[in-house]
Amino acid sequence: MKPADVVHEILSVYRRNGHRMYGESITETQHALQCATFAQREGQSPEIIVASLLHDYGHLLHDLGEDVADKGIDTRHEHVGANRLSAWFPPSIVEPIRLHAASKRYLCFKEAGYFEDLSDASRKSLALQGGPMSPDEAAAFERLPQFEIAVTVRRYDDRGKDPDMITPPMEAFAPLIESFVVR
Repeated sequence: MKPADVVHEILSVYRRNGHRMYGESITETQHALQCATFAQREGQSPEIIVASLLHDYGHLLHDLGEDVADKGIDTRHEHVGANRLSAWFPPSIVEPIRLHAASKRYLCFKEAGYFEDLSDASRKSLALQGGPMSPDEAAAFERLPQFEIAVTVRRYDDRGKDPDMITPPMEAFAPLIESFVVR
């Protein structure tokens, strides 16, 4: 696919399924835009901005309903999204996406108070994703090449849940997305 076709495909998926709620008081599209906007405003690298924007892409690729976590199902959205996006993007974007749920597990283990600050929906999905990491899991996670970037994306994921936040539209990020498409 040409880079413009990849961007068109991604934006089409957001137009089709981005209206879904996922246990928070905002839609998937609002969440993605908030995460990317925070990253952009704070001067993060273009890779972190794109990974923040697309980190929950896997949620948009299933038809299991908006209340899937309430049914006790872990869709493994981080892997589903990363696997799909890996056909189009380099590891610098894909791996932080793949690792953003593991980053939540890691931070629950590593940082006092992190778990208490999670939203109810994030706590529910944490339980489905395996709960806080063990010391051995955390040590192995810290050795991964994209570990620090994944944690950064996770922190934007935690913040992007404001029903009143104004963001640019998804199309405003299209040139940035396109610039990373592997040709």
